[in-house]
Amino acid sequence: MEIFYSADVYGNSLRLGPEESQHCAKVLRKRVGDAIDVIDGEGTLYHCTVVNDSPKGVEAAVNEAVNNWNSHPYRLTLAVCPTKNNDRYEWFAEKATEFGADCFVPVIGEHSERKVFKTDRLRKIILSATKQSLKAKLAQVREPLTVKEFIKESAASDAVKLIAYCFEEENVPRRSIKEVLAGRGSDEIIVLVGPEGDFSREEAQLAIESGYVPVHLGDSRLRTETAGVAAASAVYFEYM
Repeated sequence: MEIFYSADVYGNSLRLGPEESQHCAKVLRKRVGDAIDVIDGEGTLYHCTVVNDSPKGVEAAVNEAVNNWNSHPYRLTLAVCPTKNNDRYEWFAEKATEFGADCFVPVIGEHSERKVFKTDRLRKIILSATKQSLKAKLAQVREPLTVKEFIKESAASDAVKLIAYCFEEENVPRRSIKEVLAGRGSDEIIVLVGPEGDFSREEAQLAIESGYVPVHLGDSRLRTETAGVAAASAVYFEYM
């Protein structure tokens, strides 16, 4: 199933953007009268018929709109520190999108090696992964925040808030993410994952004071990007 994306849906018609139009008309050679499927990034899939096959702007008539197409019954925010190697973070975002992440927040920790992160390329990767994994809703990508800024911002949230780090805080044992999710009190979930150098003790303490539950992802020591994917998969399989 080939899926296209359009942010330009108006009534019973829609128009593909330049890149999608090029792919549709030039690469896949779709012509007037051909059927195509288009997502709007908001959760709706449109079954359409091409009415204008120009590579500069393919236009289509909407035959049917399917709301909440391939949606999932939770909302997952992954606040993960960018990795030193940007390719690893992009891999994480791609795979987490396939599992059903709803929001990505690049957070900069005290021990982060990467202090600057640009989000434009990440959005393109997430769009591609969304179409590939047959989803209609695009994950949000927020601009970077510091770890402490994000913790303070999310402190009042009623979400199940989890923080994954490698060390043990005194009198605050880490629990299995599977155990915590099994006893969850909300379908909104936030997972905070630190950088290669882990969170600082001060960041971890602030998170705990703000309602975050310390969790582990098993006995193996995972890379930042692997931990992010493992967390996304844990949430996904909890709801399967």
